[in-house]
Amino acid sequence: MREEIKGNWSEIEIRNVSKYFARVVANKDVNFTIRKGEVLALLGENGAGKSTIMKILYGLYQADEGSILFDGKEERIANPKDAMKFGIGMIQQHFSLVYAHTVTENVILGAMRGVIPYAKAKEEVESLASRYGFDVDADALVGDLDVGVQQKVEIIKALFKQTTLLIMDEPTAVLTPQEADQLMEFVRQFVADGHAVVFITHKMKEVMEVADRIIVMRDGRISGDLRKEDTNEAELSRLMIGRDIVAPAKVDFEGSDHERSGLVVKNLSLAQGKVKLLDDISFHLRPGEVLGIAGVSGNGQEELCETICGIRAFDSGSVVLDGVDLSELSLRERIEQGVGYVPVDRHRDAMIGSMSLAENIYLKFSTDGDWNRRGLIDTNNLRQKTLESIEDFDIRAPGPDAPAGNLSGGNQQKLILSREMRLAKKLLILNQPTRGLDLGAINNIHSTVLKARAEGLPVLLISTELSEIFALSDRIAVMYKGRFMGIFSPRELNTEHIGLLMAGIVPDDMSHVAGEEIRAEVV
Repeated sequence: MREEIKGNWSEIEIRNVSKYFARVVANKDVNFTIRKGEVLALLGENGAGKSTIMKILYGLYQADEGSILFDGKEERIANPKDAMKFGIGMIQQHFSLVYAHTVTENVILGAMRGVIPYAKAKEEVESLASRYGFDVDADALVGDLDVGVQQKVEIIKALFKQTTLLIMDEPTAVLTPQEADQLMEFVRQFVADGHAVVFITHKMKEVMEVADRIIVMRDGRISGDLRKEDTNEAELSRLMIGRDIVAPAKVDFEGSDHERSGLVVKNLSLAQGKVKLLDDISFHLRPGEVLGIAGVSGNGQEELCETICGIRAFDSGSVVLDGVDLSELSLRERIEQGVGYVPVDRHRDAMIGSMSLAENIYLKFSTDGDWNRRGLIDTNNLRQKTLESIEDFDIRAPGPDAPAGNLSGGNQQKLILSREMRLAKKLLILNQPTRGLDLGAINNIHSTVLKARAEGLPVLLISTELSEIFALSDRIAVMYKGRFMGIFSPRELNTEHIGLLMAGIVPDDMSHVAGEEIRAEVV
């Protein structure tokens, strides 16, 4: 048995909603409407309040002021169960799936009570998948599915609950270009069926492709409510951050005249049981060059970074930096060799939120004599260097003694980048450096990468953002299941090519391309 759904409303109004967290204003006097039959894009920098207002609508947070009206009638949404009764579903960035259960079991989990007619439920799952063109096996274990298919399972879960308003938070962050196109097609069809979608994203291309109306938020308030045909990317950027974004210029890489040889990786392999995490990886990254590595997350990118840095030991192969074999060196010794590393998860691997900016800067310099005096921390020197980082990297913070955890995501990332740039005398490794950041922070980090490149630093850039890969890379490698599908010039690739390579397929029209390594078979 399923709960009765009151999803026959035509318009939801969010009226004068405010939300406070201690002294922080998350939302202030937010007003806008959501109408059936349209896609509403929600744009804004990190901390602008867009996720907070959607969590209020979904019942995860309670508004401190204001109200929510359905066709003019005020209703109270105290929790997600209340939201689901009005046909509101939300797919967040981190999926809520049970890997040990099948697709059907995940879909019905929490949606039905009493004696469950499993066969009938499975038929409905298959019918929903077929209706929206989702190639999903209802009997498959979720843990065996690729991340793009897992997202489709999340969507089917929402549809099974008779969702009429679907809130999607950064839905294409883990998808290949082809999967993103399929998602956009679903959004169009879902809205054409008389439903509504709120699409939270920082990707302008997606907004201009799929949105009917665009809400822009800044500092917890609405700074713009526009129809797509009445605006453009430049205006949306100004509304988001209050100024124009000027993309940093990149000159073509014309080879290196440095005496240094850069990074040479040969036949690098790593296995976990019978699973090959890295499979015979070879490449040469020269000084003053950016090698971009594209691919869906979880295909060996993090393992590659960690084996080069010394966090993981590899099974076979070699890693040589400027003629020095790193294979036998410890993590500390590799840092001393001049390796800087910005990991994908800053909270887990790169910073301690309760410590100050200065203390986080010091974390990787604790054995460096320049930072210590007579066995004690040289606090004056540390403070001065932190102030330099704050100024040079435009870190928005009260000062060196402020807790790093109080900064926005973009400013935390700039703090980590400032530290790793000090360390990176010979190599800079960046794993998803702009993940989840807003346009202003992304632009700042891109400028830093190109400055490092211009100064002759080899840069290894891992990113799932293809626009970032094309904007910054001199050569592009594509990873799939721990292997390189090839290393190419950006001129040899387009979005469709990369999407297929990310799925383990070399396109037919690339058979003539002289990539450094091409896997012509389906891996």
